[in-house]
Amino acid sequence: MHRQGIASVLINRRMLVALVMGFSCGLPLLLTLSVLQAWMKESGVDLTTIGLMSLVGLPYTLKFFWSPLFDRYALPILGRRRGWLLASQLSLMAALVWLGYSNPTAQPEWLALAALAVTFFSASQDIVVDAYRREDLSDRELGLGSSLYINGYRVGMLLASGGGLILADHMPFSMVYLIMALCLLPGLITTILTPEPHVPSFPVTLRDAVVDPLVEYFSRTNAVWILAFILMYKIGDTMAAAMSTPFYLDIGFSKTQIGAVVKLFGFWATIAGTIIGGIAMIKLGILRSLWIFGVLQALSTAGFALLATVGPSLAALSAVIAFENLSAGMGTSAYAAYMASITDKRFTATQYALLTSLMGIPRVLASAPTGYLATQLGWFNFFIFCTLIALPGLLLLGRIDTHPQCG
Repeated sequence: MHRQGIASVLINRRMLVALVMGFSCGLPLLLTLSVLQAWMKESGVDLTTIGLMSLVGLPYTLKFFWSPLFDRYALPILGRRRGWLLASQLSLMAALVWLGYSNPTAQPEWLALAALAVTFFSASQDIVVDAYRREDLSDRELGLGSSLYINGYRVGMLLASGGGLILADHMPFSMVYLIMALCLLPGLITTILTPEPHVPSFPVTLRDAVVDPLVEYFSRTNAVWILAFILMYKIGDTMAAAMSTPFYLDIGFSKTQIGAVVKLFGFWATIAGTIIGGIAMIKLGILRSLWIFGVLQALSTAGFALLATVGPSLAALSAVIAFENLSAGMGTSAYAAYMASITDKRFTATQYALLTSLMGIPRVLASAPTGYLATQLGWFNFFIFCTLIALPGLLLLGRIDTHPQCG
């Protein structure tokens, strides 16, 4: 009994799979955001078009609509989870190569289509990995496994954004995207080698997979306010982040400086913020944490306005990034804890897919006009606007219950 202690939970196949799958899910995200923005900016594409390219991220917000298909149907190879996972990973690698060999100026429509293919297959991979992780891990292992998944996800984002931007200073973007596609091989190999999880029962109709979870959720008295809060809580820093890479380049920072300070240094600041947020919530609770971290998020967005007046100072950039990523990590930890707390245990996968889909809407729709706003307002006023638009999300905290009773 004693031998099955912490070590047996830390060191096993399931934890390694969670880590590797997190890496595979995190890597594609910023290849259609910051790295693609830098490529388009360097190619002479205008800010309005760069902002509109955020729309290719729509599959991340709409994944709830096809996620029940992965529960209801199975491919003829590798089992219900691994079959879909292998198909989505192979398709994602091909889409990344396609994107890398597109031309931002000569064929922008093919570039947009390739980027859309990347986000669709990436979102599909996310759906299946989430389902696999929940079925593969025991209840005792779920917390640690989810933490390792998140850390792997962040490492993937770091490699794609920080590493991708640094590589782009020394080689064509086509080679950068080819290398990133090859970096998905560990996840693909893991899919082939890891066993299919045993599930005693699964949905036999689409109604079981879709309708019942929705009926349960919308029977709650605060359902609409919760959805509004999820949409608005991080909208300010999301809009600011959408234009961050063009902003850094525009005021005089090099791609290597952006990769080193914003991505590499910022990565560790985010990790620290997540840990601090998790510890703080033990004493503060979820509601008070959402208030405090939300205010810090808004203030950190205002730091970009200050940077716009200071100019290309590495010291100022480091200070702004440290504060912004710390507060973002804290806010994200409270945000994730809140969404987990409102999920009915009977429909965890489906309801969480719905909530995470809604969480991604501001990243896509609210980010689309940011290029136009930055052009019209100027960088200083744009970031002040992003600071102020965070206020409605904070006000909605007064209308939601952080501990609703789930069936």
